[in-house]
Amino acid sequence: MAALEIRSRMLVKDVMTSHVVTVTSDEPVSKVAQLLAKYEIGCVIVSTADDKPIGIITETDIVKRVVAKDIKPSKIKAKEIMSAPVITINADQTINEAARRMSQNNIRRLAVMHKGSLAGIISSKDILAVTPELIEIIQEQARIENQNITEEQETPPQAGYCDNCEEWSDSLKEFEGRFLCEDCRVEMAESEY
Repeated sequence: MAALEIRSRMLVKDVMTSHVVTVTSDEPVSKVAQLLAKYEIGCVIVSTADDKPIGIITETDIVKRVVAKDIKPSKIKAKEIMSAPVITINADQTINEAARRMSQNNIRRLAVMHKGSLAGIISSKDILAVTPELIEIIQEQARIENQNITEEQETPPQAGYCDNCEEWSDSLKEFEGRFLCEDCRVEMAESEY
């Protein structure tokens, strides 16, 4: 259970990208495309003059809303193609909540807020990047827990002939490498003392 607790406590701020490229709503889409290419990113946040996020523009938005419609990128503004409102999450929330919110809204990115200001962005790729480490932690914890359970549990009795007295028994159990009935196990245990 400890591994599951670790997973649920991993916070958005631990995996988010803190450098966020923003544009104003009046920027031409050509400028947005140049920023995506320059910084090798998949989206920009559209914000107000006082840095409040109001929308998001992804590469897909440009393809579907500009290129596919044969619109010249310099003739259209960011506000005309942005997806709004931008879906946000608090930096102190868990990555589980971030993944849930992405799934519910069928999106791959969330703007991360801290004390009312844009603090970063988290994507499904960011969450997937830490997932292998989380899986390893969970698997290791499960191995430890299973080992403890196995050590505590006895194997169930089997039916067959006792390796010592050669009599049929419905309660054979392994004892020092041999399958023995209950009487022979007791006898062997007593002879060791």
